[in-house]
Amino acid sequence: MYVLRGGRVADVAVTREADVAVADGEVVAVGEPEAVDEAVAARDGESTEVDVGGQVVAPGLIDAHVHVMMDGRPDVSTAVSDSDYTASYRAASNLEAAVSAGVTTVRDLGSRGTLALDAGEAVAAGKIDGPRVLACGRNVIMTGGHGNWFGREADGPAEVRKAAREQLKAGADVLKCMATGGVLTEGAVTGAPELTPEELEAFTDAAAPTDTPTAAHAHGEVGIKNAVEAGISSIEHGTFMDREAAEMMAERGTYWVPTASALRGIVDNGVEAGIPEDAVAKAEDAADRFDDAWDHALEADVPIAMGTDAGTPFNFFEEIPQELAYMVDYGLSPERALEAATVNAADLLGLDDVGRVAEGYQADLVVLDADPTEDVEAWQDPDAVFARGERVE
Repeated sequence: MYVLRGGRVADVAVTREADVAVADGEVVAVGEPEAVDEAVAARDGESTEVDVGGQVVAPGLIDAHVHVMMDGRPDVSTAVSDSDYTASYRAASNLEAAVSAGVTTVRDLGSRGTLALDAGEAVAAGKIDGPRVLACGRNVIMTGGHGNWFGREADGPAEVRKAAREQLKAGADVLKCMATGGVLTEGAVTGAPELTPEELEAFTDAAAPTDTPTAAHAHGEVGIKNAVEAGISSIEHGTFMDREAAEMMAERGTYWVPTASALRGIVDNGVEAGIPEDAVAKAEDAADRFDDAWDHALEADVPIAMGTDAGTPFNFFEEIPQELAYMVDYGLSPERALEAATVNAADLLGLDDVGRVAEGYQADLVVLDADPTEDVEAWQDPDAVFARGERVE
């Protein structure tokens, strides 16, 4: 049991002075010292007092799009030949880096085999340190499509439905497909549709009986619209989103996970850093369109959840909080960036007790030196992190 004394609390509600008590992995009291003392006294056991005077207690961050098998190397294709053991060590290292940076929940949207699913179980069992992990298992893609070196290839509605059901059988928390080409697969056309509308409908149909959220990698406007019409829960990247696509997403409540860090990592480092020329050229073209996508999304009021695509070139797990600053650069206020990285992301992931500093919520907390609703850079250097009620060393 921990009691965080003398600070302020900042979440989607408001920034206010309050003490915070944590016990058995959840927040048990938030408020005036006397009320918190009563909650602590009502529980057996000793409590550890943490002085957070002059600091701000905020929710741990949620990254709705990572790849735990990747490590930010310039050329992701070089990881193809790595053994499963090597990939496992890398995943453990990435997860430790993420939680140390104040990221207390991640959603893996594509790894080899059951790597991310197994990593989530290992974290939950206390075998490795890391954030809560939700995962899709393997991406469902067309034969030869984007990410074919680690995806589950399927063609036609029947095969796509079966591929999706295979991931559910393996324990997937979310289903992910590739609706368009992408930047990091050589020869793939970034915005070109890949899975057909009929295949996308079969994909969401497979998810419906268990009410499993779905995600679609989609850069081009046609692929985005195909995915939205099929009932996909979130559009990942959405780089070439036009006004019509944004309005469709807003009307249907389809989340956008922009992953600004992915483009910035490639464009800012380029071929000089070892990133393949084909990927750099496609990323530079995509970056030119990304500003317009943000304009359309903000004007239409598309719901936004934070995601980074962590693991892609120069997109490191320890730097995940930088995504909030990028979102502010593109037009979100610091308050809306916090919302995207906490309650919105929790809603997308289907978590109803994560993303707030409030009684009954999971004790996923960060202690910051400034108010993140005023200074978005505050997220980047947490003074302390608590994940599921345990202090991260």
